[in-house]
Amino acid sequence: MEGVRRWSVVLALACFGTALPLQANQLKVGVSGSAPFVIKNGEQISGISLEIWRRVAEDNNLSYDLIPQPTPKAGIEAVDEGVIDVLVGPISITSRRLAIAGIDFTQPYFLSKEGILLPLKAPSLFSRLGVFFGWAVISSMLVLITVLLVVGSLVWLAERRTNSEQFPRDWLPGISSGMWFALVTLTTVGYGDKAPITRTGRGITGAWMVISLIAVSSLTASLASAFTLFLSGTTEVAIDSPQQLIGRRVAVVKGTDGMELAENREMRVVPAPSLDSAVQLVLDRKADALIFDRHSLRYHLKQNPDIAVRIAPFTLADETYGFVLTPNSELRTRLGVSILKLQQSGGAEAIADKFLD
Repeated sequence: MEGVRRWSVVLALACFGTALPLQANQLKVGVSGSAPFVIKNGEQISGISLEIWRRVAEDNNLSYDLIPQPTPKAGIEAVDEGVIDVLVGPISITSRRLAIAGIDFTQPYFLSKEGILLPLKAPSLFSRLGVFFGWAVISSMLVLITVLLVVGSLVWLAERRTNSEQFPRDWLPGISSGMWFALVTLTTVGYGDKAPITRTGRGITGAWMVISLIAVSSLTASLASAFTLFLSGTTEVAIDSPQQLIGRRVAVVKGTDGMELAENREMRVVPAPSLDSAVQLVLDRKADALIFDRHSLRYHLKQNPDIAVRIAPFTLADETYGFVLTPNSELRTRLGVSILKLQQSGGAEAIADKFLD
């Protein structure tokens, strides 16, 4: 009988010992991100991510300490190295992060979009003059010069033997005369100082008269567009699509997934330590745009309504935010179930609306 009691006590202690870590152990929870997901007010930390985490932790009777992390990247590295158990914040679930062997993600708790912040500032005289050096105008001029060279050369070849007075035999003055004749014909000025007399020369000229109607229309449209932009004070190219960001200087906050997105889309990355400094890069025209979470940008503009920036009408990518933990963590399923319950009950949406409205 005494032996049975002893074994019962041993089994009870063993069962209690296996359950103890989840109930009594203090979890080390890292926190990183920007408002409205992580809002720091002195010693108090709140925000969408924190409120959802607190509801999920309460549902699982978890005890924890909050440990601020400088950037999401630093927080992910802390989880990977075992320094913290969980990372809370607007942490995007990306392919590059999923490839890290030492971390895993919970069920997504928030769906967001990567937004673009653009400057809203009166352009300088130099930037306004820049419209005349845009690709549309330059390409039209290059095409025009090339066509004048070709037509002038053909007319010179046709006329140089029988009409050398107007189109000299030497190639440089001869082609120059041919290009002058082609330009006069193009503009319909009709000076009459030069005119072809051979059948071939007249045939080339007739064809050029018809083609020049199209050339004049194209050139006129490009110049008219440039003058319109100049007089309206608009800069050379308004960024109104993701494709126009390729090759541009784009500010990103260090340690965020914006860096990965900018690099994948062949943008020129201008790193900044914080959202405030990244916005300042755009204001100082050291960056053409800023990539960041769209909700965070809206919140930032709401808190700073006087800064001369605007949010672009398009987004770069959809994002899903999840909590970061170690692979095969026994918390993963429990947290995922609680997140889904919170979403299905409308609790997650209510938390987001409280900070976004």
